[in-house]
Amino acid sequence: MVNGERGAIVNITSVAAFDGQIGQVAYSSSKGGIVGLCLPLARDLAASGIRVNTVAPGLIDTPIYGQGEAADKFKETLSKDVLFPKRLGFATELASMVVECLTNSYMNAEVIRVDGGIRMQPK
Repeated sequence: MVNGERGAIVNITSVAAFDGQIGQVAYSSSKGGIVGLCLPLARDLAASGIRVNTVAPGLIDTPIYGQGEAADKFKETLSKDVLFPKRLGFATELASMVVECLTNSYMNAEVIRVDGGIRMQPK
């Protein structure tokens, strides 16, 4: 590590921190708390050489959505609000942003959406 850097923290939140839907008060506000943590924590840890960033994934294709024809139709419906590409994100795309936050020594105190440009509708 260079310039006295001693490490990096990457928190994971959700686009729900910004686009909370109906019925998501508790979930959205807890994710918003992680967003609010980023800058003050980065400021607090700067003197120790520790960077802090946050990644806010959108709809990432994981086993939570199930498998098979019904799951594929459900994921297709979810993808309709994604600007481009019209699909759910891949875990590898999310992981690559986390790696970038860890390895880019000039990235600090940022919240980055990895969401294909989606803005969640109220419901």
